[in-house]
Formats: sequence, structure tokens, C-alpha cells
Amino acid sequence: MRKFRNIAAAGLAASALFALAACNSGTPGDAPEQDVAEDVALEGSPTYDAAVEAGEISIGVKEDQPGLGYFDATTGDRTGFDVEIARWMAAELGFGEDEINWEAIPSANREQALVNGDIDFYVGTYSITDERKEQIDFAGPYFVTGQGLLVSADSEIESDADLTSDVTVCSATGSTPIQNIRDNYDAETREFDTYTACVDALLAGTVDAVTTDELILIGYAAAYPEDTKIVGEPFSVENYGIGVPKGDDALRGFFNDTLEEGGDTWTAIFDQELGDAGVTPEQPAVDRY
Repeated sequence: MRKFRNIAAAGLAASALFALAACNSGTPGDAPEQDVAEDVALEGSPTYDAAVEAGEISIGVKEDQPGLGYFDATTGDRTGFDVEIARWMAAELGFGEDEINWEAIPSANREQALVNGDIDFYVGTYSITDERKEQIDFAGPYFVTGQGLLVSADSEIESDADLTSDVTVCSATGSTPIQNIRDNYDAETREFDTYTACVDALLAGTVDAVTTDELILIGYAAAYPEDTKIVGEPFSVENYGIGVPKGDDALRGFFNDTLEEGGDTWTAIFDQELGDAGVTPEQPAVDRY
């Protein structure tokens, strides 16, 4: 059983929660405590064996997503729901915080980082798709969300139905949302390595909308409440998974077992990081494909 500090103040609106994450992520003591497992019994995983030999585990993450994966360069602290899921998995494998090598990997480079062995697993709003499963494997899903739109406060765009040929939509290079726009809408597309760069372009007026999973966009909207807004309803279903090297069935099975058996831990992490948003989602069932 993991130990968690209960610091959440009930009754805050979603915007307040994500504004706090955007402005104050990385406050010392915010992260839930993780009990590091001992005498881990995991056989048949070359990824785990290599990490044990190296004395550290390398985890790919995002670090510009308030409430999900955020790195405060001033304090050096790393916070968010995805980050805590990653810490949980590492702790179950027997690796404490001082044995984690965090790697910020752009969306477009995630599969290659796993294929190359640059990281041992990846947790960072990583949607499970059949195309990606050709190169890597996924444990989970551990969360389900949907694609949304962030626009300027005075925009006339009201939903994805307004993504016509005279609209420019921005998202991260290699992301599922940008591919969805290309495949199913007439809008022009623009790509950057990070969603933050897209939001900067939106604020500068060089793009008309930013698209990614709505959970991510809420954080940005809260950071710029006078300048941006979220419009419409989610227009896709995104299943977040833990990316692992292709063929490492032992590691994937270990993570799936951890997710299935750790419902209380999952809930504690969600409540700690996102609970004040006023939603109480159910932990999704894992897919043991």
C-alpha cells in the first residue's frame, strides 16, 4: 500500500486547480510518497534486467503540461498525474526517486527513444494506437480522454465543425491529434516539438487553434484565462498507455498487473494531482492484447 499526503483542498474549480499547477508546479512536498518495493520478482524482462545492472531506470516524460507532466526549472521539481504514475511504476520495480533518470522526449521521438533503448518506458499523454504498436508495446490504458480545441478568447471558432481551409491548427509533431486533423478536416496544420510552442503561436496570432487532449488544454486555458478558451466537445477518444519496448511482454504484464491491483493507488494519485477538477473518472480496464 502506498502512502499519500492529503493536501488537496476540496471545492476548487477546475480552472483554479490547473492555474495552480501552471504557476506553482514543483512546490517541494507536493508529490505523493512512494514506497519502493524490495525483492522484486520479475523474470524475462531484458529492460528490467538492464536497468538493475545500470542501477537506474530511465523514464521518458513530458515536462510542459501543467497537472500532467511539468518540470519547474527553478526548483528542479517534477509534478503531475503522468509523473506520479511513472514514479509508481518505478517504485514497484524497486527504483526510488534517486534511481530514476528522467528524460524529456518530444512526441515525435517517443517510439524511436524506446526502440533505441534511450529510455526504459514512457509515461506522458501517450495515446495507444495500432500504428504505434507496430514499433513498441503498451501497458494500460491508465486514463481515457478526448481531443479538444483551444482558441483565442475572441475567436469565432466554436467547435471542430469550424476547422475549415482558412483555419490553421497547431499541435505537437508526431502526435495523434495532428494526424486526426490531417486525415479528417480541411484546416491547415502547423507543428512544433511541444504544445507550449503551439500555445505561444496562438497567443501571437500566427495560428487559429491548438489541438490536443482536452485534459492538457485545460491547463493552458487556466494559465491564460483572459486570452484563451476551450470550445466544443471532445471529438475523439484517446487511451493513455505506458510505452514499453516491443516484445518485452514481462514488463508490460508487470505494469498491467500493477495497474489492475493498484486501484486505490491510482485513485490516490488522481485525487492528489487532479482531484480538485471536480471530476471522478473510473480507472479504465487494461488491455492485455
